[in-house]
Amino acid sequence: MTSTRRWDGLLFVAPFLFVYSVILIFPLLRGLWLSFHRIELFGDGEFVGLANYSRLATDPIFQQSLVNTFLVTLMIVPPLTVIALALALALNRAGRGVAFMRGIFFSSAVLSVTIVTLIWRFVLAPDAGLLGEVFQAAGWEPLPFLSDVNLALPALAITTIWWSVGFPMLLFLAGLQQIPRDMYEAAALDGARSWTTFWRITLPSLRRTVILVIMLQTAAQLQLFGQSQLLTAGGPSGASRTAVLFLFETAFGRWELGYASAAAEILFLLILAVTLTQYWATSRAEPRRG
Repeated sequence: MTSTRRWDGLLFVAPFLFVYSVILIFPLLRGLWLSFHRIELFGDGEFVGLANYSRLATDPIFQQSLVNTFLVTLMIVPPLTVIALALALALNRAGRGVAFMRGIFFSSAVLSVTIVTLIWRFVLAPDAGLLGEVFQAAGWEPLPFLSDVNLALPALAITTIWWSVGFPMLLFLAGLQQIPRDMYEAAALDGARSWTTFWRITLPSLRRTVILVIMLQTAAQLQLFGQSQLLTAGGPSGASRTAVLFLFETAFGRWELGYASAAAEILFLLILAVTLTQYWATSRAEPRRG
């Protein structure tokens, strides 16, 4: 009877395991195999062992793309988390107007990356963009956000924060609505101020949600691609080239599939290491119960 139940369980999960293996496990193993070969789009390729990895270790373009990726992630994740939490706190109430505002702030999340980059090109363009017009009206010189080495990454960060704020805002709203109201009522009876209530009740209650948002956004922004490709094309002079854009250019620009696969494996390991480190750090900081 127990054996029959086990087979029934396997049959239930078999479709998921099959799709999961085809979409994730097989590409991961295939990419690992490709990373040990010098291979182009057509042809069998040649086994080169760790040559692709040793080449990446001395490739300044790849190294710069990794630095850009981590920098833009640091520019995005902390402000995005704070802004999403602030919006959730402001919109955590009943009313048609509040529901409308929730929809407005979430609406950007349903746009494609192409539409988002087109919108922000109109905003950031120094000659005829919205910010350029504002700067000229104020008597200032418009800033070349998309063509300045020091401003390209902040431009990507601003664009991504605007695009991504809706989903973490909803996560925080869901977390806020799970906090018992009697905790706030007890704090009010004790004469606690709003700031004290936030630090002593709201933020500790949202601890797991904050960790979830930070981990999800970190993993997502380390894979940033579309904004870099469509908004700045990795320029100027590679100042906004991210690791995934480097993979794209290597695989589909120079047709070095083995080299691009090696870079993808390194990026995968870095994302895995960062995520596990965050989880380990937050788990150790978690107060133990009982």
